[in-house]
Amino acid sequence: MINPLPELPTEQSDPRYSQIDRLPTEQVARLMNQADAAVPAAVAVAIPAISAAIDAIAARMADGGRLLYVGAGTSGRLAVLDASECPPTFGTDPSLVQGVIAGGLDALTRSVEGAEDDAEAGAASLAALEVDALDSVVGVSASGRAPFVLGALGEAARRGALTVGLSCNDGAPLSAAAEHAIEVVVGPEVVTGSTRLKAGTAQKLVLNMISTISMIRLGRTYGNKMIEMSAMNSKLADRALRMVSDITGADHDTAGNALDAASGQVKIAVLMIQHGLDAGGARALLESHGERLSDALSS
Repeated sequence: MINPLPELPTEQSDPRYSQIDRLPTEQVARLMNQADAAVPAAVAVAIPAISAAIDAIAARMADGGRLLYVGAGTSGRLAVLDASECPPTFGTDPSLVQGVIAGGLDALTRSVEGAEDDAEAGAASLAALEVDALDSVVGVSASGRAPFVLGALGEAARRGALTVGLSCNDGAPLSAAAEHAIEVVVGPEVVTGSTRLKAGTAQKLVLNMISTISMIRLGRTYGNKMIEMSAMNSKLADRALRMVSDITGADHDTAGNALDAASGQVKIAVLMIQHGLDAGGARALLESHGERLSDALSS
């Protein structure tokens, strides 16, 4: 049996906050800030587990697998947010990193009552995505007990996918259901049970690590530069220009001309400048080195 919610640390009432409705705004803000300051330390405790999960995820992605996040409520919204940022940041196909939220897209902007309690719907969402043994599925649930997420993780495991459980309580059912368990224990919330607060912050920090470090492992950065980003607006176009100049030492005119010839692709522009190639030759060189700029530059 799953332990009832009142026994979970994230559901406890912290007496430090029992009078917040009577305090001045600045004092409440300081209390919230103090509570939030404890979150990074809780994440730090889980870094060995986070790192092991990332290495396993990146290995499967290198073989062509996808990264799928599954969550309900706030956890689901954070999952969809992290997944949706991967294409513009790392130039990935939208299918490579996906977020699944209980209740579907409607649940992104409003509560869909009962959606998180439907384990069968969770399993069906993974079946619909045709999850297989190359994929990695990260279940995200502050309580670690959301039936939708547990159902999804069970279906993922049945299909041979790598499973990761991210929760904010120790000994969570989600941890028992996953191959890799990540538990970031943040304790009671300022507003009792409102896990969009510390627990949500903790989950966002961990999801940042999972997606970002996986993409680093896959060669989608050069140093700390997001060389795969899509230059879809003037800010990003300017960033691409500065990256090409920084990497190659070329002036902005040279970098800009190379970027134009490379259709805005930073890696291609860099190789064109560094190796004196046209766009086609730079693309061929990059492909021959598995799309890794560092390897192509040193060839």
